[in-house]
Amino acid sequence: MGKIIGIGNQKGGTGKTTSAINISSYLALAGKKTLLVDVDPQGNASSGTGLETENKNSIYEVLLGQKSAGESFYSTAWSNLWVLPSSISLTGAEIELVNLDHREVRLKQALENLRSNFDYIIIDAPPSLGLLTLNVMAAADSLIIPVQCEYYALEGISKIVQTIDLVKERLSSNLEIEGVLLTMADFRTRLTLQVIEEIRKFFGPKAFNTIIPRNIKLAEAPSFGKPIHYYDAQSSGARAYLNLTEELLKEKIDLESLKISMTNDIKMSEVVSVE
Repeated sequence: MGKIIGIGNQKGGTGKTTSAINISSYLALAGKKTLLVDVDPQGNASSGTGLETENKNSIYEVLLGQKSAGESFYSTAWSNLWVLPSSISLTGAEIELVNLDHREVRLKQALENLRSNFDYIIIDAPPSLGLLTLNVMAAADSLIIPVQCEYYALEGISKIVQTIDLVKERLSSNLEIEGVLLTMADFRTRLTLQVIEEIRKFFGPKAFNTIIPRNIKLAEAPSFGKPIHYYDAQSSGARAYLNLTEELLKEKIDLESLKISMTNDIKMSEVVSVE
């Protein structure tokens, strides 16, 4: 039974999609069959893994019940990593979902049949607290909250915690905070150190030990459609996401012993066949 982890923060620019892509990538490198689900209308998690989304089924059709999740995900160029892509049509999905039955749990229902086919399902949520994000929270076992090391990031963190509490009360009593992830840290500034101190004081052990630094390579990699490991494995950003994934797995990832292929040599039919 695969674990479903949502990655979300209602504030934009927190490194949410970068984290979704690279956590998924390192889980895949660790030999875990991983599905990345892109529920952000911007579709950056889809393009950031190099997936061409034109003429493909998307999460939009899945949420509206027009397609099943089992026929809407695709292999990537990276072994053990599949993507259920977003679509620009998702922009209007919140309005369309309003009048549908079970509108807050449609993603949960869609992904339930895929759990047994993957070790991890990572969901990239949109930067909002609307119906799409509620669907992500209801579907997830746990949530990673990326927080940028800036002052205004602290102002919004209480809102998402309140929303998580409401989801636990009304939709998914088992939802937990997997961890709060500090991102875009510039250790030369006093502000970064203050934010780190405040987050760790408030969240205690729920704050990840790993902190993601500001790193130009992390910013460049998506424009090449590559997770950071395949763009610059020696960069500080790559090392940070490797450490984070090891912290998540509670085990070391021995990249030297892995046979890393640039093509996905596992056929889709061997992984899942769900109607």
